[in-house]
Amino acid sequence: MAKQRIEYIDTMRGFTMILVVFAHVCHFCLGDSRMGYNAVFILFRLPCFFMISGWLFESVAQRPFKEVAKHKAMVQLLPTFIFLLLLAPPPFFFHQLGTLKGGYWFTFALFEYFILYMLMIRISRNWTPLMAVVLTIGAFIYARYYDSLRSAADGYQLWLIDFSGFMSVTTWRLFLFFYLGTCIRRYFDVFIRWTNKPVVIGLITIVFFLIASTSHHDHLLFEMFRFYGGGITGMIMVFTFFRLSASWLKKLHISKPLQYVGTRTLDVYLLHFFFLPRFLMVYADQLAAYNCRLIEFCYIMAVSFVVLALTLTASYVIRLSPFLGHYLFGVKYDKAA
Repeated sequence: MAKQRIEYIDTMRGFTMILVVFAHVCHFCLGDSRMGYNAVFILFRLPCFFMISGWLFESVAQRPFKEVAKHKAMVQLLPTFIFLLLLAPPPFFFHQLGTLKGGYWFTFALFEYFILYMLMIRISRNWTPLMAVVLTIGAFIYARYYDSLRSAADGYQLWLIDFSGFMSVTTWRLFLFFYLGTCIRRYFDVFIRWTNKPVVIGLITIVFFLIASTSHHDHLLFEMFRFYGGGITGMIMVFTFFRLSASWLKKLHISKPLQYVGTRTLDVYLLHFFFLPRFLMVYADQLAAYNCRLIEFCYIMAVSFVVLALTLTASYVIRLSPFLGHYLFGVKYDKAA
């Protein structure tokens, strides 16, 4: 029997997936990751994704370790390796196995989060919060000085740093959002009760936009505060918005399209790189010359919707084959069908 889906969760996932495509259009097609308000979106986009991943994973984390790890490897890692091979065949493939994995780092990092969380709760539930915070802060500091450490290292130490890059250690700075997602799932009634209070969610929203209005400063504590303060307030703000506005979004006929995207997040993530119009890079300066975030936003969003439409069409065609759907996207087909 198919799992009962939660509509506002899928709607939120769809929204954040569109922002992922938006960000990659900024970066890969226009060469500026801060265009069109993406500097604000970046504060909550990944925290939202990882929070929802933790929220959904909490219910299966206590299952047998080997069973969960094997299933997640088949769904997260195998498809990613296949698409990475298609995007960058050997010998280029082997140069894409660093921290960012040619853009496919998210699924690798998420798999590692699943493993880390299962190990933590099996060691000690009581110590899991401390382990999560120490791991996250340690990874944040390591990520900040990763490039300088790599340039200064040689021999055995360089091998260790390269291995940590393959293991996506620098992305573990986002693990805290995944862990908070598991906490929200465990204490969901308390979370709902507090975020139903207008004064609480209003204060959280104000804090988020105050943080988002600050500019970058090359200071460790400030960077850490902006990263985690913006991420936590942003993910709570977005999650609460979609939870409370579900009926309103339905009336505007926005909910269903976002839900569809939300049920195809892995497909979109793996496929959209092939449809990014990188030829737009030559027009980046012309767009920047307008010096208007709203124009940039509208232009980039229009391109993102075209990329998304092509990606979803390709996903639909691929899923027509049970073999390809299973091994490329981890789809479970009804054997009786």
